[in-house]
Amino acid sequence: MSNTAESTAKRPLRVAIVGAGPAGVYAADILTKSNEVKDGDFEVSIDLFEAYPAPYGLIRYGVAPDHPRIKGIVNALHKVLDRGDIRFLGNVTYGRDLTLHDFRAFYDAVIFSTGAIKDADMDIPGIDLEGSFGAADFVSWYDGHPDVPRDWPLDAKEIAVIGNGNVALDVARMLVKHADELLVTEIPDNVYQGLKNSPVTDVHVFGRRGPAQVKFTPLELRELSHARDVDIVLYPEDFEFDEASDDAIRSNNQTKTMVNTMTNWLVEEHAEAEQPSSRRLHLHFLHSPVEIYGSDSDGGSGHVAGIKFERMQLDGTGNVKGTGEFIDYPVQAVYRAIGYHGSALDELEYDAKRGVIPNEGGRVLDADGNAVPGIYTTGWIKRGPVGLIGHTKGDALETIGFLLEDRLTLPPAQNPDPQAIIDLLEERGIEYTTWEGWNKLNAHEAALGASWTESAASDGVVRERIKVVPREEMIQISRA
Repeated sequence: MSNTAESTAKRPLRVAIVGAGPAGVYAADILTKSNEVKDGDFEVSIDLFEAYPAPYGLIRYGVAPDHPRIKGIVNALHKVLDRGDIRFLGNVTYGRDLTLHDFRAFYDAVIFSTGAIKDADMDIPGIDLEGSFGAADFVSWYDGHPDVPRDWPLDAKEIAVIGNGNVALDVARMLVKHADELLVTEIPDNVYQGLKNSPVTDVHVFGRRGPAQVKFTPLELRELSHARDVDIVLYPEDFEFDEASDDAIRSNNQTKTMVNTMTNWLVEEHAEAEQPSSRRLHLHFLHSPVEIYGSDSDGGSGHVAGIKFERMQLDGTGNVKGTGEFIDYPVQAVYRAIGYHGSALDELEYDAKRGVIPNEGGRVLDADGNAVPGIYTTGWIKRGPVGLIGHTKGDALETIGFLLEDRLTLPPAQNPDPQAIIDLLEERGIEYTTWEGWNKLNAHEAALGASWTESAASDGVVRERIKVVPREEMIQISRA
């Protein structure tokens, strides 16, 4: 038996997971349930670290609050962490509070599941004008992220959203929906007040390809039609289908469902008109953004006044080519929702183009392409920000498989005592939060919702919770 195997055989394998979103929780759950652990080959001791005082990552701070399916995912993650065999340590930031050297001293293996929270870049003229925003920043605002400003400039009547994925539809729906409809969600009061005072009348969502190539899901699409006093507007000239589109519609039920839904909306829209709504959500296809421009009064700079697109056409393969025809849309705000991008992590290699940690199946690689012993990754920081939340389970399964394969050769922790990392955090004055602390905060947010529901202002609206936003307040409640 190797020295490593000898040193770990008499104690639980110590594993740190950095990032307590779905990817991190799934990895912890899979590791605790692995056959080797269940069969008694070895024991495992897992600490789950999170930069925010609360768990759940993307679920809490990256998904629109009016998604009905999110509650089910939160409940599933809660059950995993509530078992008591995974220790949660929140409000601990990697690279600032703890270094890679620290983790190596206290753990045999480290798994990074830090996700992707930045907007992907868009390189067109005018992208930096006032009124041009990244969707990720807006999502953080309406989800009550503790580290973003509480105010958001909602002064545009006409808005463009660039992108044809789920985030684009989330952003468009939140912008166009009447704020009172969101009171049943956990949105913070500052978000409700901001949206309630918005003068918006029209939100335009632009996709570069055709209706058969969209990246959102049928559920996201159907949710658009649930908004009260909002008309969905489509354009017949955008409904172009080539051979690849027809193949996709025939072979993929999801694509077929979405195309049928949008086609039905188009037919209904051009039937006998009903009383028009006060707000409209426009879906445009075959539009490639060329330039965001300012008003003539400020010399074309300063604040967004419009956006220019080139009209595209399908090329037979499902891709597009330009037609040379350009279209201007007068808008006062532009949101780019073309994808997320992962961030570099201290002391680890980083692929800036893809926004990921270089890895092979979850084994983190060094600058020479060799696996770094004991260091792993999973989730969006492993594979890029693609796919749905459930896809991270497959990522985690692959990563944990390699960790288990490497178990007997992992570099042993110098101090594997679970109390040692707590002592270090306290020595450094880090106000870490725990699972017990999250239960306090969770109960507090639920009590805020109950209190509002019982108030005279509720008008019969039931709020299950109201999210606490300031980091200091979250910490205070959690550590009380």
